[in-house]
Amino acid sequence: MDADKNVQGVLRDAGVTALVDIEKFPFGSVPFILLEPLPGTRAAGDFENAAWSMSSWARTRGAARRLWLDAADAIRHGRIVFIAVGTPPDEDGSADLKYVLGVAATIAGHMTEPKVVVTKSTVPVGTADKVTARLQETLDARGAAIAFHVVSNPEFLKEGAAVADCMRPDRIVVGTASPEAEELLREVYEPFSRNHDKMIVMDVRSAELTKYAANCMLATKISFMNEIANLAERLGADVEAVRQGIGSDPRIG
Repeated sequence: MDADKNVQGVLRDAGVTALVDIEKFPFGSVPFILLEPLPGTRAAGDFENAAWSMSSWARTRGAARRLWLDAADAIRHGRIVFIAVGTPPDEDGSADLKYVLGVAATIAGHMTEPKVVVTKSTVPVGTADKVTARLQETLDARGAAIAFHVVSNPEFLKEGAAVADCMRPDRIVVGTASPEAEELLREVYEPFSRNHDKMIVMDVRSAELTKYAANCMLATKISFMNEIANLAERLGADVEAVRQGIGSDPRIG
């Protein structure tokens, strides 16, 4: 699938950077190629062929997809900046937002024109407000009056199938109150919604909650079936037959 977009990525993790030879693969590579196969590769972990496939794919379509270690160049590159960093659990179990907010400060520290800042990370409800505040604080410290919009665009990727899910999403959730930001995100995702409109637009907090609600629902289904499996074992029932029997109900899926 050809999205026909010019994309620049920034790696800030020295450990990951060490795995990616920027000089050898000048068109760039990303960490997930170590974990799952890409089109044109043999299997998961096929690092060299995966990187070659990505660079070749970019060349044949005339679109620049580069990996940078310099945040300033990447931030100046486009109108939209995606934040996709980890949110590890803090000591009290809550999500640690220091990486998200750190990237927000970096964006505001280098932006020279209006931007749409999109959070892709799994974050608690209200994080967009914190990102907005950090962006504004950093801009104020610079004495720069630059407009921006913060959008929540959570990912719904399955482990081991992230690339396929990215290329063929079942839904695209966008949280924003800005018509301008919505229009830009529709332009970005248009190649992935050609069969039908997969974009669901809502307010920012609802988009943030949608991600957590989806995670909770999936975890609930797994826990429920685990309990049914335990019960089936005790009663001498076949849990796979039970799973098929209840899964055929469209209300359950």
